[in-house]
Amino acid sequence: MSVASAPRQSQAASLVDGEFAFTTEDFRQIAALLYEQAGITLSESKGTLVYSRLAKRLRALGLNSFSEYCDLVASADGGNERATMLNALTTNVTRFFREPHHFDHLRDQVLAPMIPAIKAGKRVRIWSAACSSGQEPYSIALTLLSLLPDAANYDVKILASDIDSIMVGHGREGLYNEDLVEPIPAAFRERHMRREEGQRGMWRMGEAAKALVAFRELNLIGAWPMKGPFDAIFCRNVVIYFDEPTQERIWGRFAELLQPGAYMYIGHSERVGPQSAHLFNSDGLTVYRRTGAK
Repeated sequence: MSVASAPRQSQAASLVDGEFAFTTEDFRQIAALLYEQAGITLSESKGTLVYSRLAKRLRALGLNSFSEYCDLVASADGGNERATMLNALTTNVTRFFREPHHFDHLRDQVLAPMIPAIKAGKRVRIWSAACSSGQEPYSIALTLLSLLPDAANYDVKILASDIDSIMVGHGREGLYNEDLVEPIPAAFRERHMRREEGQRGMWRMGEAAKALVAFRELNLIGAWPMKGPFDAIFCRNVVIYFDEPTQERIWGRFAELLQPGAYMYIGHSERVGPQSAHLFNSDGLTVYRRTGAK
């Protein structure tokens, strides 16, 4: 690993009051490893968050200090724990039909005009590039099914990817509690979901939607095995955790995989940076269209 363990001062002040000493040096090593592995930047103001999410790992591993934990995750034998650390420190805030105007745009401006071509054999690919526990890709699938109930019979697929393997597993299972499915229109729930037998208040995504979505574990700053092209990419509330150079690289890589004229949906706090601006045209609030449309 390029993040080497540094000598520590045993009397260094802890950033957080708790059962484990957590020094500035400990935080910097964890932050450096998170940036190296996932492109995520952490300011020292996130010290309490890091402590609260990782202290349980120290307990589970029987470690006595964050310095020992840093040594473990930086070691050649620490690969499994590095993956666990990434899962613990990535943020997974999501909900069905979050930012509804995106799904209205997808339905009306992207999918509806494609339906005749889809029925004639057109290939359509959509990517949910930070799918968390699956609410976003399933919202895309339900939007498609509202226009084309037998969409699984055509060459239409939704790729759902996330760096967090646990979230990917939840998405693949497609099981959600009643509070989580509340934003789904009742007609969609009744048609494309079912109440889970033996689990009160739980809903399972139906096969028509699940058949459209392929879940994969993927690090956005790593290699992308898919070749595209995509007709739409959703990457919302993710790049806000990246520094500007990493953001620009992500926008450029998305542009390479989008069809000319295809759409990219981003989070309400995000904007395409100046170095990538020539690759996209704005098509509404946090909706961008790849340049080169015919």
